[in-house]
Amino acid sequence: MISPTFLAAANPASGSGSILGSPIIMIIILFVMMWVLMIRPQQKQRKAQEARIASLKKGDKIVTIGGMHGSVHHISDKTVTIKISEGIFVPFDKASIRDVTKKTAGGESSPSEEVSSKEVSSEEDNK
Repeated sequence: MISPTFLAAANPASGSGSILGSPIIMIIILFVMMWVLMIRPQQKQRKAQEARIASLKKGDKIVTIGGMHGSVHHISDKTVTIKISEGIFVPFDKASIRDVTKKTAGGESSPSEEVSSKEVSSEEDNK
């Protein structure tokens, strides 16, 4: 006395399976989600960083990965010489540049650099 619905649920060959139940489909969906959420944003960040480094010019304000602030003095194939203060020049690899602030026509830095310097000075005042 077994009901027919119980037999149909127990028998996988009855043809009542869903597409999402297939392990191959689940693996493909998982891979697509991982690519959209993790790999693609990293690729966009890397391309943007490469574009910033490729567009470096003498006089641009930069920040290195280690937090060193300065302006570009000389650019070669793989290195950038940074002017930290009067008479102090330090060579860095291009890959170690984190942020670039373009120099405007008047020689002043762009507004984003001014905002970040105000934030830093207000943080120092709070200490």
